[in-house]
Amino acid sequence: MLESIKGPSDLKALGPEQLDQLSEEIRQFLITKVSKTGGHLGPNLGVVELTIAIHRTFDSPKDVVLFDTGHQSYVHKILTGRADQFDKLRQRGGIAGYPNRGESVHDVIENSHASTALSWGDGISRGFSLTGQSDRHVVVVVGDGALTGGMSWEALNNIAAANDRNLIIVVNDNERSYSPTIGGVATYLSTLRVTRGYERFLDWGKEVLSKTPVVGNPIYETLHGMKKGIKDIVAPQGMFEDLGLKYVGPIDGHDVAAMERALTQAKEFGEPVLLHVITEKGKGHKPAVADEAEKFHAVGIVDPETGTPLSKSATSWTSVFADELVALGNERKDIVAITAAMLGPTGLDKFEKAFPDRTIDVGIAEQHAVTSAAGLAFAGMHPVVAVYSTFLNRAFDQMLMDVALHKAGVTFVLDRAGITGDDGPSHNGMWDLALTGIVPTLHVAAPRDAARLRETLRESLEISDAPSLVRFPKGAVQSDIPAFERRDGIDVLYRGESADVLLVSVGAMAAIAVEAASQAYREGVGVTVIDPRWVKPLPQSLVTMAQRYKSVVVLEDGIRHGGIASSISEMFREAGINVALHSIGIPLEFIEHSKRAEILEDLGITAQKISRDIVEWSSTVEEMQFPAHENADRKQTR
Repeated sequence: MLESIKGPSDLKALGPEQLDQLSEEIRQFLITKVSKTGGHLGPNLGVVELTIAIHRTFDSPKDVVLFDTGHQSYVHKILTGRADQFDKLRQRGGIAGYPNRGESVHDVIENSHASTALSWGDGISRGFSLTGQSDRHVVVVVGDGALTGGMSWEALNNIAAANDRNLIIVVNDNERSYSPTIGGVATYLSTLRVTRGYERFLDWGKEVLSKTPVVGNPIYETLHGMKKGIKDIVAPQGMFEDLGLKYVGPIDGHDVAAMERALTQAKEFGEPVLLHVITEKGKGHKPAVADEAEKFHAVGIVDPETGTPLSKSATSWTSVFADELVALGNERKDIVAITAAMLGPTGLDKFEKAFPDRTIDVGIAEQHAVTSAAGLAFAGMHPVVAVYSTFLNRAFDQMLMDVALHKAGVTFVLDRAGITGDDGPSHNGMWDLALTGIVPTLHVAAPRDAARLRETLRESLEISDAPSLVRFPKGAVQSDIPAFERRDGIDVLYRGESADVLLVSVGAMAAIAVEAASQAYREGVGVTVIDPRWVKPLPQSLVTMAQRYKSVVVLEDGIRHGGIASSISEMFREAGINVALHSIGIPLEFIEHSKRAEILEDLGITAQKISRDIVEWSSTVEEMQFPAHENADRKQTR
């Protein structure tokens, strides 16, 4: 059945039994393919019927279908003709793990972070209305977790004021975003789930009372007339209706026919409609359903039958942080951990098990997390806010104005810093060094290995009169790289025999830097590799150290524009140091999904390429700085 689906139009002619068969085939397809490549398995197993119903009811791409978040779009990709590309899901040359305009006309937005699609839907539907495209609809599939984000409610506030929009909001309520969905909105939606029983009660009452002579029908009409009031007692979905949104539901998201009826009703309404849909994350796959923590939200390469990882997992940066924070939590009662719906992915699940009263999950609400942390610091606690690097982008204003301005003792821990790879441009943590560089009072550490991660984390928690930040990459942590010596907080990792080049290595780039220095030595160029550990503020001793070398090279896993090299260059200018400085980092462009090693190769961030560059730059410096002296020596010899 699945092989015959080349586009959404192929779904229209299928009957109920065929749809059931197709749903089963899609689930097996997802389990087989995603188990081989890794990816977001659980969320997509939960939206099979929902996505089928949407594409049977609407006409994509004429009608626009948006997913919030985009990791639940695999079924959409299958139904829009991309099933044959799943062998290379999230790999170079294959399809992305999120919607991608470059792949298909059926993809409109690349959104891998939550709470954005409703604003997109508001803008697109408003645009259709203003341009007279009344025959086009916008369908926004938004997870219940995304409704914990404030941006969703800003959008809903504006959507509700419109009465001329063909906009359908499908709330995919699976009780969890990544970790179990947290907060008042989640509680609210959970109460709504019980109203299906009330609807069934009404259906039963209509059948029974209609058969009751004389009084039966009046009783039913009275009961039906009280429907909204009774529902508000059982489950106050009146909140949506009070906003001005037509509410329909809850609906069984695994019943294609029920979904189609509701979607058709919403399509014909002519105003914004919210459909509340109940689904099961991981449906149809026993290992996913049994995974209480995350429902196989994201998996690596696993056994398709059991869900057991097929490769032995090495010690990760995240686990090193998680263990050290627990140790610190035992030593200090003032430490409190904050996450934005990602206890497991950030490693805070270990802290929560040890200190549940000192662990706060705010839901998908990074802005609130950061300002709340400032409040906790004021009250005498030391908050640790653990988020992905690019997710802190959402809370930059709060970090700047609520934390830094108030010199709050808050520690930020950024996972997925630098190049992450297969999750695509939205997850590459390449902006944090540049962004944090312009935040006054903020201290920034970039540890090179596990020992330095533990060390800088402890040092950051000793800073109580200013914010601090510790960043590290995704994946396995490298072997510790010992220092020959430490000068004023700067670690010397490799000594060149001559003072040709000072190579400043930032964070996890250390192993590449040391290898590049070793290769340059074989070409006759002396390279000394140093690791500042703390890159903001930069140690002033760096100026003194740099004066002894002919040139300085900065290697960082962030954008070159406004990065650490820029900060060092400014430091040298202010000190009046005229030394050649070269920057090796990430160009100012979005980087598509690929393996981390492949991306670094493309960018020239390999030991071999860096070594060649250093040798070339060193020879250029020699030619520029010393020919006059050489000529003078020749004249003297004559």
